Amino acid sequence: MNAKTTLSRRMAQRLLCGLAAVCIFGFGSASQAEEFTTPEQLIGVTQGFLEFTVEDYLATSQTEGRYEVQVNPLDPRLRMGLCDKELTAALQSPATPIGRVSVRVRCDGSSPWTVFVPAQVKLFRDVVITTRPLKRDSVIEEGDVALRERDTGLLTQGYLTALDQAVGQKLLRPTVNDQVLSPAHVEAPDTIKKGDNVVITATTGGLAVKMPGEALSKGAMSEQIRVRNLNSNRVIKARVTGPGQVEVAM
Repeated sequence: MNAKTTLSRRMAQRLLCGLAAVCIFGFGSASQAEEFTTPEQLIGVTQGFLEFTVEDYLATSQTEGRYEVQVNPLDPRLRMGLCDKELTAALQSPATPIGRVSVRVRCDGSSPWTVFVPAQVKLFRDVVITTRPLKRDSVIEEGDVALRERDTGLLTQGYLTALDQAVGQKLLRPTVNDQVLSPAHVEAPDTIKKGDNVVITATTGGLAVKMPGEALSKGAMSEQIRVRNLNSNRVIKARVTGPGQVEVAM
């Protein structure tokens, strides 16, 4: 009886000590956590800020597409003081909230601090890609290109968003299958080639005079080229208005 009572008392004492330790250390940890701004809070502020900023950017620029925001994990050991004011966020870089971005999260309270949170914003849009390998100087036809969704944040050289921006254009460099086309890949094809016979239209007021000429340089629509007037043998500059047609103002 005494042995059982003694054993029960020892077990009770150990249980009480254990509960006391849990309470002391547990409450201490919770109290300590409340004294700091956690990495999870910083990530939440950054996520909300970027979602709002990207929505505003798409609406302002009238850009169609879908986006994904991914905030990079922060060091769990990061301990920023608990802020007695609402945290503020601003885009540190780049100028537009697309691609790899850095957000400045700041506490303007009695103990101010600033931390920079990295993130990735993916903007998916339909862009023009090639459907087969194409040679340099070839003129793009309808079957040569298609629209496919791509992350435009990775397309640092630019991109085209409509098929008519590519069809009928001349390639400046060879391409492979499924390659994203950028404005640097294409240019308007030559409407007039060097040596072509052209009709020069000289206008003044409501009067137009036509005369034969020879193109001394190539040119696309609306470009200025050198032309020889075959009647006077004079070399002039004229604007390309169509195949075999140039215009000069008198």
